Amino acid sequence: MQQLDFLPQEKVVWGRQVLSDALTKLGRYGIDRPILFTVGPLAELANEVVAASGSDVVGEFVDFPPHVPETTVNDALRACEGTGAKSIIALGGGSVLDAAKAVSHFHQLRHGSHLPIVALPTTLSGSEFSHYFGVTEMVGAVKFKRSYAVRETAPRVVIIDPELIRGTPRRLLLSSAIKGIDHAVEGMRLVEPDHPHAILAASGVSRFLTVLNRWPSGVETKLAFDAGSITPDDLLQLQLAAWQCYFFPASVIYGLSHRIGHILGGTFGVPHSLTSCITLAPVIAACASFYGEKLRIFNGQASGREAASVLSSDIAGVVTSLGLPSKLRDIGFDRSLLSHVAELLLENYPREVDDLGVDARAKLADLLESLW
Repeated sequence: MQQLDFLPQEKVVWGRQVLSDALTKLGRYGIDRPILFTVGPLAELANEVVAASGSDVVGEFVDFPPHVPETTVNDALRACEGTGAKSIIALGGGSVLDAAKAVSHFHQLRHGSHLPIVALPTTLSGSEFSHYFGVTEMVGAVKFKRSYAVRETAPRVVIIDPELIRGTPRRLLLSSAIKGIDHAVEGMRLVEPDHPHAILAASGVSRFLTVLNRWPSGVETKLAFDAGSITPDDLLQLQLAAWQCYFFPASVIYGLSHRIGHILGGTFGVPHSLTSCITLAPVIAACASFYGEKLRIFNGQASGREAASVLSSDIAGVVTSLGLPSKLRDIGFDRSLLSHVAELLLENYPREVDDLGVDARAKLADLLESLW
């Protein structure tokens, strides 16, 4: 049975130079006494956001390490309680947005109400459109990134403006685009090619690849933007691609590339934005039989295993052309840890591992070795 589940998002505003005007209208959507969640490198942009939002902003919390440690969530929740915040403006990438969702969730458990969120995304993973978030907890002596899915934490308002990403560091911006493509592809795991996710995801991947394949090499985002080698429309196309790739997150379930990324990130500290650069193309090839004809929607011609091969090759090619890491050894990952990665995947995500087919345990070992 196919089904489509919608999240309780009230407003998505997008376009060039829409940020300031949209921020002045937050009160219309029940955004009252917001606290700003962001990170230090975004201080200049944060000041602009506060100025546009008005004097209603009650405070700021900026200490958000990657992968959302449980201690950070607790600290941020206390900041909300201490300032009397009734909502959150989340300015940043996936870690800031995940933390905002986590705080909203735990605020509800403690006080009986979720804190509505305004998302101002500075990366391209698409987290602003979902109800998923991860919190890195200690399980005995081991860190583990636990996944949550809480519908009420989906940001109430999302604002998309090229101004939000023109200063995002090149490696972070472009690797988060590959994460966005990961959402599109693995979202096909349990839906059919006529599902709305599939149709929008195919458009999103096409938008991403069109822009990424002509991206200037070796130049930081802001410098490329100032020189005119990338335009506001290029940036907006990437932002819209991220949205299309993650348009119906409540209706899909993601697969092995995501799960390997959770382990690599939460337990071993690999930057979240880089994991899909390393995992996605090889996982597509390894799980080709499981996906069958579904991946044909991304190229329209090849079928079956050939469709998986073409898509895997396209993604691997753009990762290489952008100068992003494609192997764990590129980022200094210790090869001896691969067996531990495998153990955690088998223990926590057996269904996703089974996507590898017959003799999945041995295939998983081979896949992880190929990632290194």
